[in-house]
Amino acid sequence: MPTDPRATLRAGLPDRYLTPEDLAALLTVPIETVYHWRKRRTGPPGFRIGRHIRYDPAGVRDWITEQAARDAA
Repeated sequence: MPTDPRATLRAGLPDRYLTPEDLAALLTVPIETVYHWRKRRTGPPGFRIGRHIRYDPAGVRDWITEQAARDAA
């Protein structure tokens, strides 16, 4: 059975940009936490499409990896 190459690229994350609600659900944190991170620029990098915020799954994965490494140090 062939594997989907996007699964390797995204490391199991969705193959679409994430909404703040998606990010909150993925990380099991309140949506207010996601907005707080964005305001303080401490969370994963997001970008605007018009008035909507979106997150690239690859950037979210990198941010999570960075957080895990920082916590392990």
